Amino acid sequence: MPSKVLFVLSSHDQMLSGKPTGWYLPEAAHPYYQVTKAGYEVVFASPKGGKAPLDPSSVEAFKEDAEAQEFLKDSSIMKQIESTVKLDEVDASEYVAYFAVGGHGPVFDLTDNATNQKLILDFYNSKKVTSSVCHGPTVFLNIKESNGERFVKGKKVTCFSDEEEEMAGLTKEIPFLVEKELRAAGADFQLSRQPWGEEVVTDEKDGKILITGGNPASASALGAAVVKAIKARE
Repeated sequence: MPSKVLFVLSSHDQMLSGKPTGWYLPEAAHPYYQVTKAGYEVVFASPKGGKAPLDPSSVEAFKEDAEAQEFLKDSSIMKQIESTVKLDEVDASEYVAYFAVGGHGPVFDLTDNATNQKLILDFYNSKKVTSSVCHGPTVFLNIKESNGERFVKGKKVTCFSDEEEEMAGLTKEIPFLVEKELRAAGADFQLSRQPWGEEVVTDEKDGKILITGGNPASASALGAAVVKAIKARE
């Protein structure tokens, strides 16, 4: 059986104003350690392949976060981040789970990436764990099922909330608000946390499983939920 988990990173490095962005440090680091400490290998992929841009603001914001800093200082991890696999070279059959790392970058280059959308459907329909955190659930937004229905319709999901985006002062830096669009697409949107609090939501139907986390504070718990779900399928 495969023992690898696919971590998808954004290749996009600028917000609407030109401010640098990309993938968000703790939203990769915390799930990474949950997954690898459970004995699984992580493979990083991105739309363009090669170096995936890290949002520099996440480095500053999490400079006191031990796991985030350990992740940054690990040369073997950074080597993988510098040379991510191109998404169109990924074979879903080689992995036990899919995870889209958050950050504002995915809103720009993963919302409508057809290769990524096909991969997600391959994982989900094969009853493999399919997951994301923070802005990452934008990857599920525009997927269509074979019957033409929106993938998220009726599914319990969460993401970085519109209120959190407003509090961060970044609503005008991205083309749309992820919570607003998920709701408009018919998702059963879950928001029981206070702003910046932890929240992980699992939607499971007929053995198919979708796990989403709300924000940076949810990343470690999201990773733990992914590991638990993988092990339940072994």
